[in-house]
Amino acid sequence: MRSPRAAGHVAALAFLALLASCGKTNPSAPPVQSTTITITSAGVSPKNVIVSAGDRVLFVNNDGRSHNMTSDPHPDHNDCPEINQVGFLSAGQSRETGNLVIVRVCGFHDHDAPNVAALQGSITIQ
Repeated sequence: MRSPRAAGHVAALAFLALLASCGKTNPSAPPVQSTTITITSAGVSPKNVIVSAGDRVLFVNNDGRSHNMTSDPHPDHNDCPEINQVGFLSAGQSRETGNLVIVRVCGFHDHDAPNVAALQGSITIQ
């Protein structure tokens, strides 16, 4: 049996952990089956998608500003060149990746804001 003091410490630590996580995105958000990634002022959604080999992924820019979506790593963009076909998207514009035929995980980001986590994600090709 825990003492009341120990139980209080556990509750306080749990509360602090919850408080510390508020407002942070989950970098390991579970991937979802989708071939569309939407860009808004809040970032990309979903952040992590699963597609079948041979699929393309459509990037839709619903933000009020442009984005330049490219493959990881920055600045080389050579992990998944098919993503680089998306490139520069003006507000309201959409474009697909090339056919994603190699089974792997491809990271992507906005080349013009490479350190903004909200504009980073991954495409898992199965």
